[in-house]
Amino acid sequence: MFKYHCLNPIAKVGTDKFKNHFVKTDRIEEAEGILVRSASMHEMELPDSLLAVARAGAGVNNIPLEKCAAKGIVVFNTPGANANGVKELVIAGMLLAARDVVGGINWVAENTEDANIAKRAEKEKKNFAGTELLDKKLGIIGLGAIGVKVANVAKHMGMEVYGYDPYVSVDAAWNLSRDVKHVLNVDEIYECCDYITVHVPLLDSTKGMINDESISKMKDGVILLNFSRDLLADEEAVLRGIKNGKIRKYVTDFPNPTIVGQENCIVIPHLGASTEESEDNCAVMAVKELINYLDNGNIINSVNYPNCDMGICAQEGRIAIFHYNKKNMISKFSTILGNAEINITDMTNKSKGEFAYSMFDVEATITKEIVEQLEAVDGVIRVRVVK
Repeated sequence: MFKYHCLNPIAKVGTDKFKNHFVKTDRIEEAEGILVRSASMHEMELPDSLLAVARAGAGVNNIPLEKCAAKGIVVFNTPGANANGVKELVIAGMLLAARDVVGGINWVAENTEDANIAKRAEKEKKNFAGTELLDKKLGIIGLGAIGVKVANVAKHMGMEVYGYDPYVSVDAAWNLSRDVKHVLNVDEIYECCDYITVHVPLLDSTKGMINDESISKMKDGVILLNFSRDLLADEEAVLRGIKNGKIRKYVTDFPNPTIVGQENCIVIPHLGASTEESEDNCAVMAVKELINYLDNGNIINSVNYPNCDMGICAQEGRIAIFHYNKKNMISKFSTILGNAEINITDMTNKSKGEFAYSMFDVEATITKEIVEQLEAVDGVIRVRVVK
């Protein structure tokens, strides 16, 4: 039996996927699995019982990844589960920036008592006129699940689409319209596109990538959209770009004191994934990841450990070992199992940075003594008997 704890409300369509041997607990100190959305875990004391954290969403900056990795706690996210919801809002953001719909709506609200509002509107509407998306050049930085969907829709709307992603996956490439121009240098997007939208994770290498230097390369009057993370943009630089006419509009889904209320900034209150469908999809994916890991030891969509899938164990036992990515670790594990006259029928070893994960299917029961021997190997973080 496994116990799980929810740090945030998780859609019932997801938690209904748990089988009878999964029990919800209100006591985090006894949980083996945690489901979380936005709650911060950085100051939280992680219980020794905790085996996995599943984030019902893509971003994981509310979770201490290194701390979890060092304790052998797998952290999952749900990439692509909210992609359609974010895609639709990105397209809406482009339309709001192209035409001053917000300004027009505000004007109407401010003049609700005017009996001649219809006549006045015909005179005032020129103040809210804009441009169309047809034939405009859209640059997409990051061709993941969201970027690909935005690209394909934009093509159907008649835009000329450029995509930049040096690490585009095979799945993304297959799903991407063949009419999208895949560029090899991001500067090409900066220099030629009328609209630029950013869809990359927040990493040390991407933090502040939209800055004075990159903005200086952009076309005058560019419309910039950020629905990924606010820290991808140096927003002081963005405001300078707006002031000098380089940036026509900045659309962001991340309100903060720097950007809220600033001229030519359209700030949305983090609604990208705030749809019933996105929340349901994320909940279902997160729960399935947690079940697969706790039941079978399989890791799918982890952000701090490598993906590793050996299916359902058909042998007597399965053991999972978390360890640092050091040489000769597999031979040491095999020696311990061999000395115990335990036959290995299948195994896998995967690494991600300094951390690694190994699984062994064996023809005998794993005893406490064997676990202790494995734990004693230098570089081992955690040993888990899956079956």
